[in-house]
Formats: sequence, C-alpha cells, structure tokens
Amino acid sequence: QVQLVESGGGLVQAGGSLRLSCAVSGRTFSRPAMGWFRQAPGKEREFVAAINWSGVSTYYADSVKGRFTISRDNAKNVLYLQMNSLKPEDTAIYYCAATSDFGLKINSYEYSYWGQGTPVTVSS
Repeated sequence: QVQLVESGGGLVQAGGSLRLSCAVSGRTFSRPAMGWFRQAPGKEREFVAAINWSGVSTYYADSVKGRFTISRDNAKNVLYLQMNSLKPEDTAIYYCAATSDFGLKINSYEYSYWGQGTPVTVSS
C-alpha cells in the first residue's frame, strides 16, 4: 500500500520560510516523478512544482518561481519543498503527489498517489 505523508506546515509571517517534507512508503512505482500542489479554501487545486525521478529536471508555477525549490532524496524516500519569501497568497493546504512514470508532470490528473496535505498559513 502506497503512503505519502506531508509534514512541516505551520504558521509563518510574510517574508518567512518553511520547508515541507513528504515521506514515501509502500509499493510505489520504483522511480516515480513527483510534485507539489496546493489548494486554498474555495479555490481549485493548483500546481506548484514538479521534479523528475533523478532530480535533474524541475518545473515551477510562475507564482512561486524564484521563491520555492523542490528537491528529493531518493535514498531516504523523501520529497522536499523549500519555501522562501512567503506571501499571504501562499496560504493553502499543500499536497505531495507521486506519478507512475519517470518524467515531469504538471497536471493533477497525471498523478497516481496523494498525501493528506499539510496546512500552510502566511500572515501579513
């Protein structure tokens, strides 16, 4: 059974930083590409960042480019999202997700497995 567990969310003031983690366990695809998505109340889930299996290729939504960094440690089966210069509009529940493929994917329907989410609140 595949399980993705996010951690690291919380409350932070604007301009601050948080680092989210996603621990992967169970029988996922052996070399999955992964990503981060977020969803604010009353809004649709939106893409944040994606990374291929090796970590060489990454892709970011324009809204977070230059502020967020996605990375992974395959030896530890952990995905990370470093979030710097946080803004109130970054407030949302953040979800990690895994594909059943090697390569970058930016659409939610391309992901097979999802975590439960970790909330991030950025105050002004």
